[in-house]
Amino acid sequence: MTDKKALTIEYVTGILKKKKLIGEAGEKEILIKGDVQRARLKKTQESFYSTKRLHSIAETVSPAEVIASLNLPLLTDAKKTLTEDVITEAIAEEVGLPYRKIDPLKLNLDIVTSHIPRPFAQRYLVVPIEEKGGIITLAVADPFNLEAVENLKSTRKMKLSLVLSSKSDILKIVREFYGFRYSVGAAEKEFSSSSELGNLEQYVRLKGAVELDATDQHIVNAVEYLLHYAYDQKASDIHIEPKRDRSLVRLRIDGVLHYIHTVPKAVHPSIISRVKMLSRMDIAEKRKPQDGRIKTVFRDKEIELRVSTLPTAFGEKVVIRIFDPEVLFQDLSGLGFFPGELELFNSFIKKTYGIVLVTGPTGSGKTTTLYSAMKSISSPEVNIVTIEDPIEMVVEEFNQVGVQPQIGVDFANSLRTILRQDPDIIMVGEIRDKETADNAVQAALTGHLVFSTLHTNDAPSSVTRLMDLGVPGFLINSTVVGIIAQRLLRKICSHCRKMRTLRPEEVENLKLKEKEYKVYYGEGCIECRGTGYKGRTGAFEILDFSDKIKAIVSRTSDSTLILKTARAEGMATLRESAIKKMLMGITTYEEVISIT
Repeated sequence: MTDKKALTIEYVTGILKKKKLIGEAGEKEILIKGDVQRARLKKTQESFYSTKRLHSIAETVSPAEVIASLNLPLLTDAKKTLTEDVITEAIAEEVGLPYRKIDPLKLNLDIVTSHIPRPFAQRYLVVPIEEKGGIITLAVADPFNLEAVENLKSTRKMKLSLVLSSKSDILKIVREFYGFRYSVGAAEKEFSSSSELGNLEQYVRLKGAVELDATDQHIVNAVEYLLHYAYDQKASDIHIEPKRDRSLVRLRIDGVLHYIHTVPKAVHPSIISRVKMLSRMDIAEKRKPQDGRIKTVFRDKEIELRVSTLPTAFGEKVVIRIFDPEVLFQDLSGLGFFPGELELFNSFIKKTYGIVLVTGPTGSGKTTTLYSAMKSISSPEVNIVTIEDPIEMVVEEFNQVGVQPQIGVDFANSLRTILRQDPDIIMVGEIRDKETADNAVQAALTGHLVFSTLHTNDAPSSVTRLMDLGVPGFLINSTVVGIIAQRLLRKICSHCRKMRTLRPEEVENLKLKEKEYKVYYGEGCIECRGTGYKGRTGAFEILDFSDKIKAIVSRTSDSTLILKTARAEGMATLRESAIKKMLMGITTYEEVISIT
């Protein structure tokens, strides 16, 4: 590595061609379009980084950014494009520096923010990401612009180990971590003055990341940094948990909680108050649990946040559930149904009357299945009414009613009223008592299609549950069209998928017939944060109310007999569905065992 070299578009293009990531056509396109594309990106970034303090970033459009923006296919795999990460990794290999894809979830806030000031990190595009044995690992964007490194070595007497990371990754960490740290730190000093934290809006416009500045109120900034961070990580929930002398912030991603930040205890009440204010809760009430919601926009996409507070031993805990329309409303074919299952499910939801039940524990994807089903059959000719506790996601095409038990608006009362509203399709959030079950049955008997959920472990036991609620077998036979039990399985990361053979004890545990099976697992990589998993898919057990099933239900509520008959008619259990996904290389043995 020599200081005489410069990171130019021509130099990087030469590296990419040398490593056979592009061919002559790709090289020609980069060299012809490079300067024009750089100017275009610079103009865009100047507009984005409009504050004076960030102006220098706009002037340093990196060659990797320019080349990545052309979306060139990889010579080795035409299905993949030349991304900033791929280009940065190739540069790192060429100059003899380790490449590091920065995973925000694995960084320590103190290490990132305590060694160098934010303006220095922004100007030179460097950020500390690790500290071991007195040596700080410094991520740099340009391997030849080492003025910053020499300054740190001489002025701060720091022992540094360099890695190369993309400019985008470094800037993201500088914005998120330094911004959050500054806001929380300043709020800790001034928390006593933060009684009025914002206006009482139901619709909240989050600022762009560069708009969040130290001149804004610090608690407001801290909460917004946190929300931006959660959206970027595609988290489904944010947990803010008070402990004895600090507060923890955790994010749930693909069903697993990840520790993110520690917040000083003095700041915790102000952060909770800000969240409560945004979600229109009573800020003064700290002894009772409360529920609220926030509607906002992230990257031109409406996002709904459902907020829940709970008084605990050390203060109020807040959980913010993030409802992303792209997750909640999916094409039914993308939920994880096998072709035969999808055909059967479609036949259920296209009936003109009857009850369709979706069962499973909390977090098993029931809401996504029901919302996606209703969206798929929604049209101007159909009146869809939902009764929910609370309303998960506000949808213009549906007429949604929120349950309010404190004023007597419960599932049963709402359902009776809704029947006078000329509905075609009714969705009842949950059948949890005899009155709601009776009303749902009456709605189905009078020509309505009713969707609802039950908390049971599998499809056959839902029949037993309905009978326990007082619904006689002949009415179940007259109304129930089908029952779907479901679970969510984590999918193997496609970037680090490896094959292995199931061990004999694993084969025996799953009660498989053959002796040897090839399955897959995720080795762990930068794309999946080392977990081996990326995304989730459904595993389903679909019980069709055939004549044989109805004959059994009219005689008994024995779920074992119902299961035996349904399997004889071709129903796959949740375990069998999950095993099939494992053998197809979609999920792992460990997921099959833990989820089913």
